[in-house]
Amino acid sequence: MFIDHQNSNFDTSSDWASRSELWISEAAKFGKKPKRRERNSEPLILCGHGISMRIENGALVIRDGFTHYPQEQGVYRYFRGSRDIPARILLLDGSGTLSFDVLSWLGEQNVSLARIKWTGEVAIALSGNGYASDPTKVAWQRQINADHEKRLAYVIDLIRRKLFASLEILTDQIPQTHNCAVAVAYHQKSIERLNQDSFSEINDVRGIEAQCASLYFRAWKGLPIEWKGRQAVPDDWRSYDIRSSMANGMKPQNRCASHPLNAMLNYAYAVKQAQIQIEAIANGYDPTIGIMHHGRRGKPAYIFDLIEPERPKVDGVILKFIRERSFTAADFVIRPDGVCRLSPQLARAVAMAVSQPFG
Repeated sequence: MFIDHQNSNFDTSSDWASRSELWISEAAKFGKKPKRRERNSEPLILCGHGISMRIENGALVIRDGFTHYPQEQGVYRYFRGSRDIPARILLLDGSGTLSFDVLSWLGEQNVSLARIKWTGEVAIALSGNGYASDPTKVAWQRQINADHEKRLAYVIDLIRRKLFASLEILTDQIPQTHNCAVAVAYHQKSIERLNQDSFSEINDVRGIEAQCASLYFRAWKGLPIEWKGRQAVPDDWRSYDIRSSMANGMKPQNRCASHPLNAMLNYAYAVKQAQIQIEAIANGYDPTIGIMHHGRRGKPAYIFDLIEPERPKVDGVILKFIRERSFTAADFVIRPDGVCRLSPQLARAVAMAVSQPFG
């Protein structure tokens, strides 16, 4: 990820460099040393300009990208069969090169590869095993889709689990304001409806989920974000307001976030989606056959299904992340269109936080 300092909201590269080094150390705290006989389960997360992945004498040699100056370039060397080889490699935007030999090596060693755009969208996710669908599992996906009653039951269960997880966030991590009390009551009532009422249409369940989501994020309104440093930040960054981005005009959309917390959420969701997509493909499911979601052809609709109950868990990680840290203007970039962009090393720290197993 190359940052145009002319479009950023800080004055000196020294602030950018010091904050980048801080987030590098923060990301390292999330890593865990694998047990002696276990394969490394921690993802290798790369970012910056000039990332390089190549095969040298049979070994995979990776050079991390540059995000600031001065910076010591990270170099990783992995030999075939080593337990140190990461199970997943995440490319956070950035630029660089890799060869066909690298793709063959990753497939041989069962290493998955995913690239995430700075906007918080999954650009590509490749399973280390490639895509070899399990006919039984794909047949199950098609069968559920073809049977309205079974599809409805699947969607009800999916949303019920999401609401339970959301309710836990509301009661444990959100200040108990009037908005929070309203959201909690509506979630509890909605869970009872999903347990007891008889639904004939999936859109009725979608309506419940949409209203719960609106009240859920409304309960976040006013959450404080701690800032430090000499450089000013927009006043509306000092606390949370709404989930949708102000950079999208009158149309309420979550993409292209204009607030730092929403930008971190978008990035975190993308990291989780990439992980789920890799696992689903490796397990033999067709990621394009959604049950609740029916996107355009080629979209990972089934992954959009699977991530729904995981979203509140991701929220919990990000809420804890911002609660325990202070930020500066150098951690973010404001684009000319008002979109808020994470610094590369902050994005790496967020990705590492979300990549840990949920408690």
